[in-house]
Amino acid sequence: MLVKRAFIATILLLIWLVAWSEARRSRTRSRTKSKVQIGLPITGKYRDPESDQYYNNNDGAKILLASHFDLEYVLGHKIAFLCTAKGTPRPHITWFKDGTEIFAHHYLHLLLFQIHEWLIGEDRVKSKIEIDPATQMDAGVYECTADNMYSIDRRSFKTDFSIAFD
Repeated sequence: MLVKRAFIATILLLIWLVAWSEARRSRTRSRTKSKVQIGLPITGKYRDPESDQYYNNNDGAKILLASHFDLEYVLGHKIAFLCTAKGTPRPHITWFKDGTEIFAHHYLHLLLFQIHEWLIGEDRVKSKIEIDPATQMDAGVYECTADNMYSIDRRSFKTDFSIAFD
């Protein structure tokens, strides 16, 4: 019984180390310009009728509400981004930082990124990502992507930090 508990504890520790490593890897190391292009909503007319039907489908995922495009945050304070989407079937929201997906681990509360999600009615979802406390490495381009079987929509948020002097 004791060996079994030690084995489970070792597995949980390994999972935590991998998750922590992934969270740290997704943070930038410097304040250089991001190589990620700012994502604008996918709209417009397409030459190919199938593409036009896919991206302009009435049941497709559409982001209804999103945080501001440009955010300057204070070091040590909380950063939060919101994204609300609608579609049939209900879209799935995925978060990215500088082009790398941010994974939510509900069983680990020690991570630096926390992602919360609320299902609203039959066809809407609201998602929020929080970073607390924010550091210099949190500067960059964040993106929320809503997708379902009919279309994809995305919004990007550019962040940089400021230093508050008391």
